[in-house]
Amino acid sequence: MATKDAPPRWDHRMQQRLARGEAAALGELYDRFASLVYSLAHRVLGDERAADGITREVFAQVWEHPDAYDPQRSPLRSWIAVLTHRLAVQRLRATETAALTRGEAGSTEELESKVRHAAVAGRADFIVHSMPAPLRAALELAYFQRRDYRQAAVDLGVTEDEARRRLRLGLQLLSTAHDTGQPPGYGGAA
Repeated sequence: MATKDAPPRWDHRMQQRLARGEAAALGELYDRFASLVYSLAHRVLGDERAADGITREVFAQVWEHPDAYDPQRSPLRSWIAVLTHRLAVQRLRATETAALTRGEAGSTEELESKVRHAAVAGRADFIVHSMPAPLRAALELAYFQRRDYRQAAVDLGVTEDEARRRLRLGLQLLSTAHDTGQPPGYGGAA
């Protein structure tokens, strides 16, 4: 596991490659993170076209400003997720504010409620995508396939105690989505 002083090697190399203007690096980054960016943007905006636009905007910003990312401050995945969330919330606010001025939307309280709801959904999505695969697999079994911890243990090939531990930890991580602070790993955002 990387420490605060030693960022993951891949993140550091990717930042250097982007700073040198390697188009292949952007393609590799896109292949790795496009689904995360799109799903976060879609979760916040609830619109496929807008999520596509945010995805393009995120990767354009990464390409144009690779020096904005500091590998010493946060993992590249977290930085990209923060950038995505920030741009999506800005787009949501702008869209809703424009609708308010045209008289097509409700009140500013409704707008802020939408933004808060989108922020919680975005944080939850980020947390689920960032959690280790064993925790995510246990939660997916419990949520989507309605397995209890005993059934999940059999499906995962682990002990019942381990299945309970994974479910409990996954749910604890997911519960932080409602916190008013930023989700784990959001430090060092641009």
